[in-house]
Amino acid sequence: MANTILTSGVRNNLLTLQQTTAEQGAIQNRLATGRRVNSAIDNPINFFTAAGLNDRSNQLGGLLDGISNGIQTIQTASKGIDAIVKLVQSAQSTIKQAQADAAQNRPSTTGAAIAATKAAALAKDVAAAGNIVITAGNTEYTVAIGATETIRDVVNKINDSGIATATVNNSGELTIKGTGSDALTIAGADAVTGAAGSDAAAVVAAGNSDIRANLVDQFNELRSQINELAKDAGFNGINLLAGDALSVVFNEKTGAAQNKLDIQGEEISATNLGIAQAGSAVGDIDFQNDNALANASDALTNALTSLRSSASSLGSQLSVIQTRQDFTKNMINTLTIGADNLVLADSNEEGAKLLALNTRQQLSQTALSLASQADQGVLRLFG
Repeated sequence: MANTILTSGVRNNLLTLQQTTAEQGAIQNRLATGRRVNSAIDNPINFFTAAGLNDRSNQLGGLLDGISNGIQTIQTASKGIDAIVKLVQSAQSTIKQAQADAAQNRPSTTGAAIAATKAAALAKDVAAAGNIVITAGNTEYTVAIGATETIRDVVNKINDSGIATATVNNSGELTIKGTGSDALTIAGADAVTGAAGSDAAAVVAAGNSDIRANLVDQFNELRSQINELAKDAGFNGINLLAGDALSVVFNEKTGAAQNKLDIQGEEISATNLGIAQAGSAVGDIDFQNDNALANASDALTNALTSLRSSASSLGSQLSVIQTRQDFTKNMINTLTIGADNLVLADSNEEGAKLLALNTRQQLSQTALSLASQADQGVLRLFG
């Protein structure tokens, strides 16, 4: 073929046809791959720039999995706190139920009949002047009795004490009853009532309430479930309610340039929340004692405040991570679009070019045929 001699017209038309065919092949490759830059040979700047953008996009895509796990971990802890709050509120209801039975759990003592009737007893003068000292818990109250006072005066003074009340029944008997469940100590009572039986102190304990006793196990079960629920509030091996730490990485960099959020969990338990168990041991909640129940109610209120503070902190951290998740998704989209703009082909444009090249190819083939006919005319001279 190297010795074949072509006229300049044929050679020019053949060269044009070859160029058209080569361009058609390139465009068909772009349409097939959807890319106008398939290798560094096509356009080294665009190729390597797009590769860098895609690499960062892939790295951020990998970080999204960690961010998503971080969100789920925090949401699990948050739901755990919500459930614990409900348990604490149920414990509060148990305490209130016990407090509602307080009227049946008061220390009370009744003395000997002062007179045959209530009216006569109230009007009767005291036997002798002196003092009645009433003690309930850490509170002491002295009722000073004058020689000219009546039992009615004594009743009124006891009622003013705030720690006990006094009444006279229809049988003329004086009853002293505590306003709380603390044991009452009544000294000097026999001077006017005969309640103590002597001048020595009479100690009157509160009666045990069956209702309160039955609520002890219910309260302790709720307390136990607080601990168990906190243990189960983990996700993917991390439990923020058990004191575990969580680290959520936001960018692909390392060292000082790395951006991340470190979250230190807190160990949530009934003990750490200040909720003691119900019982009779030292430090337990005595369900038969009003003051102990009041203190337990305050402790539960404080526990709810602490839990809500923890939930608020988790909510704030969750908001940060979700914001970074949205930002990372948008960044990945921006990087992908930027890379595509550098290497992807416009199918409409490439299709139009291919159509034009097909037309040019047909014209080149026609021109080549016409050029060949000129050479064939020489052959006819020898025919």
